[in-house]
Amino acid sequence: MHLTLRQLQIFLAIAETGSTTAAGARLPLSQSATSAALAELEAGLGVPLFDRLGKRLLLNETGRALLDPARALLDDAAQIEHRFGGARDGQLLPARVRLGASTTIGNYLMPERMAQCLVRWPAMEVSLRIGNTREIVEAVLRLEVDAGVIEGPCHESELEVLPWRDDPLLVLAGATHPLANGRQLSIAELRSQRWLLREVGSGTRESVEQALLPHLGGFEHSLQLGSTEAIKQGAVAGLGITCLSRSAVQDQLALGKLVVLTSRLPALSRPLYRIRHRGRPWSDSVRHLLDGPHDGTRFS
Repeated sequence: MHLTLRQLQIFLAIAETGSTTAAGARLPLSQSATSAALAELEAGLGVPLFDRLGKRLLLNETGRALLDPARALLDDAAQIEHRFGGARDGQLLPARVRLGASTTIGNYLMPERMAQCLVRWPAMEVSLRIGNTREIVEAVLRLEVDAGVIEGPCHESELEVLPWRDDPLLVLAGATHPLANGRQLSIAELRSQRWLLREVGSGTRESVEQALLPHLGGFEHSLQLGSTEAIKQGAVAGLGITCLSRSAVQDQLALGKLVVLTSRLPALSRPLYRIRHRGRPWSDSVRHLLDGPHDGTRFS
């Protein structure tokens, strides 16, 4: 059997698009060449990889088992190509990095970190995938990204989970809210307010509950909103009070549209985590990207 990277690339394209025609358009390759490559791969392995339903190709059990190994091989080949194929003057350039980040990290922390890294390593190629914590965990498990940074805890045995940095949390209200008067608020006053929260399952929601519930005991009134931006705008509009990452609200604080509420709560923060599949080492490029030059963050 002579298995080739090109066959695996075509296999993944068909798995993701559902047909040889669509896969060929993505690669690009003719439909006949795509079908021939799939036929050669299945003949070489001695098993079909797809169920044929009309013009649709659906992965069967064997095909699903091949997905992660195929992605890993192609990823390793891409790393080799970028590192060694891009060497100039005897210096190895950083490879392409595919990073997954949960919503607040991806929107408010990683752009600055990427800019800092690219000043030092301008040849590095970085792609950033943003989703909720569960989506990023799944992407790391499926080897669709090289590593992830998440807001919520992760207990997947196939992943290595390490602390990344602490993220300060602020209790906030819109500038016109009745509580935004500068006085110190009691725990009872905070508990009785309408709290604007992310959806259940969000890393932000989980970390906010872990930070607040030991002190408040619960939320008497709450309203669930599906994004940090929606919560910010809701708070600005006077819809309720909230607790968000300081990094996510610096713009509205600077404009005076949000204010930090003074209360008897202690200083709040949450841990952020970096995760990787145990089958893949931390690459030098991921280390460069996540090992922050300004906040003391370091890989152990």
